Amino acid sequence: MSLLQVRELGKSFGGVKAVDGISFDLAPGELLALIGPNGAGKSTTFNMVNGQLKADRGSIRLGGTELVGRKPREVWRLGVGRTFQIAETFSSLTVVENVQMALLSHDHRLFSMWRRAAEHRREDALALLDQVGMKAQADRPCSVLAYGDVKRVELAVAMAHSPRLLLMDEPTAGMAPRERNALMALTKRLVVERGMAVLFTEHSMDVVFAYADRMIVLARGRLIAEGKPLEIRDHPKVQEVYFGTGATFARPQSARTSCRPAAPLQGGNAGGPAEPVARHFPEGAA
Repeated sequence: MSLLQVRELGKSFGGVKAVDGISFDLAPGELLALIGPNGAGKSTTFNMVNGQLKADRGSIRLGGTELVGRKPREVWRLGVGRTFQIAETFSSLTVVENVQMALLSHDHRLFSMWRRAAEHRREDALALLDQVGMKAQADRPCSVLAYGDVKRVELAVAMAHSPRLLLMDEPTAGMAPRERNALMALTKRLVVERGMAVLFTEHSMDVVFAYADRMIVLARGRLIAEGKPLEIRDHPKVQEVYFGTGATFARPQSARTSCRPAAPLQGGNAGGPAEPVARHFPEGAA
């Protein structure tokens, strides 16, 4: 059963069709990766699901409820959480206070004058931090944390209202390989435990192939492929978009035998071929 149903979604800016009639489903307990070259329409799609942009046409349904035309706060109230490419936390507050602020918002208590914010659901905030491995640093200011830990705090904040759908915009951007894998392994565990769905964009193909249950690929605003990672790796249209069609973009022999993690994808112009990136689609990816 699908939690998120996107049908014929479209958005234009002037004469440019940023998103051109895409459709896909996302089920509870599933991680769906949205990939494509720079300018493919990934961020526009994210912003329409989140309510930051209004779709020109099409439908976005979450559990049967239409999201198109709703404001971001309404979409959030319906159970859609989001993390950002650049982590969004209050650096002047402590780790636990950041989560408490999210709980205050969830409980409609941000402007309450009857109770100190520092007392609000502290134990619940600590429980969320425990889930992401940050309870021991609960009383440290966010400003002194390593970037990987800030991303964990952001994840705890996003989980504060128990979202059914979590949107993650390049969740591992700016992180070292070990941090990337730790964060995505944590996300995978939360998806399984909570039965929520995750839609994420990501330029690091090692992360995508290691953790995505399915992938959808955009190019020039259109959906050109959808399937499991192995199917996407061998899809002719995907290879054309990323590798090009000439000898210049032929896949080197070393790409089929290398076991090294893939480097971050370097997308080309909107919908056009990228630089030779055959190494980003390892033969053993699952």
